[in-house]
Amino acid sequence: MHLKYDNITISGGVAVGTTTLMDNLRPYLEPQGWKLTSTGNMVREYMKENIMPSASLVSDDFDRAVEKKAYDILKNKKKWVIEAWLAGFVARDLKKTFRILLTCSHDSLRVDRVVNRDKITMTDAKRFIKKREEDNFRKWKKLYGNYNFFDPKYYTIVIDTYSSGQLETMGKVLDAIGYYKA
Repeated sequence: MHLKYDNITISGGVAVGTTTLMDNLRPYLEPQGWKLTSTGNMVREYMKENIMPSASLVSDDFDRAVEKKAYDILKNKKKWVIEAWLAGFVARDLKKTFRILLTCSHDSLRVDRVVNRDKITMTDAKRFIKKREEDNFRKWKKLYGNYNFFDPKYYTIVIDTYSSGQLETMGKVLDAIGYYKA
């Protein structure tokens, strides 16, 4: 099977469905030789090993190294799906990379997702989302410049997961990349 793109990125903020989309694509792409990974997993492991409560405390050099590693994979290899907040932005000049931005137009749904995923209160979920996004954007602007990292112009497709369910979102992506079962 030949798809329209060599690689795929999945980006978006807290609780918009990036990990869910990656997991839903896995049974379709892995049998075709695709590798799926999340840079968030690398950051979380680093945070655990170094007892850090927030990704904003990870060193700037580590952030740059993770983004460089993702870029190098997308530029030099094929059949990779990288799920990361900045993956699509980092790959914005790579024409053979399908760059997905997931959004959720209703914050109440994102809060509900965090409440259920992390087993915390609504108040804590609201605080968590706000702090995590503010910390990340502040750090990225310091590292990479004053960009709107989720500007649709950097992405091949933008999907609002408020109005598009898990399976519909996956279907939109599979259709757009030219997936078909032989």
